[in-house]
Amino acid sequence: MESRPLRYFVAVAEELNFTRAAERLGISPPPLSRAIRRLEAELGITLLERTTHSVALTPAGTVLLSEARTALDALEAAGRRARRAAAPEPKLVLAVKADGDAGLLEALCARYAQEPAAVPVTVRLCGWQEQPRLLRLGEADAALVYEPFDRTGLDTEMLTTEPRVAALAASHPLAARDRLTLADLGLRPGDLHQYLHEIRSQGRDLAQLLTLVGLGRVVPLLPASVAMRYPRPGVVYRPVPDAPPAALAIAWPQQSRSTATAALVRAAASVAQAAGEDGTVRSLQEREAG
Repeated sequence: MESRPLRYFVAVAEELNFTRAAERLGISPPPLSRAIRRLEAELGITLLERTTHSVALTPAGTVLLSEARTALDALEAAGRRARRAAAPEPKLVLAVKADGDAGLLEALCARYAQEPAAVPVTVRLCGWQEQPRLLRLGEADAALVYEPFDRTGLDTEMLTTEPRVAALAASHPLAARDRLTLADLGLRPGDLHQYLHEIRSQGRDLAQLLTLVGLGRVVPLLPASVAMRYPRPGVVYRPVPDAPPAALAIAWPQQSRSTATAALVRAAASVAQAAGEDGTVRSLQEREAG
């Protein structure tokens, strides 16, 4: 199966209109329609239900749309990685959410520079949960990312876990307590993923989120390292012992054969282990427990 018919099919499946899809692709509708019919004949299935007034995906078409997007993204990612590998001065792109590295980033870069296979590192700062997409698109070679995230097409290694804290306005009624529970926040353990998603959608970065906290608009659950590294007037942090811990992983594309990326993963694991052994992670836990 060639990529061009798949691109044509994705355009029609997303637009559900041959005229709009043809305009998007820069071709005329008749050859587009013929290409889709050839694709259906090649596969031996019907992908689209057509009437004079509408176009709809069949169940088989719905499946192919998802698979085709993944395949086309993988092709584009392969091209990006190949072009970067052919650059006169190769580099490694590490995607990180600002303030989402558990305090390990500087030590990681320093440790990686000692690796024989190391190449210059470009740190790409990104938004919430943007790292997996950048990896799949070939725009990053590795990423530091907090659980949970979409692992499709990725390999991962867990680096560290740390307790979560609630960030509250100093004037919030719960701020008077030494510690909180999920129930105090109106949450159950199974609600946490959706809750974190909703909170993250309200602030593009930590500064915005903490501004909303100070205004009493939101009460996010954050990794304890954020509380230690970013004290802020008008905001207090309270431990939530029954919240699932924040788990930080390093992720990279499954198909990667890069020795530089493998060296970065080794360096990350080494730095995380050392941080735990020298008490960095333990001190976070003890601070929140105490």
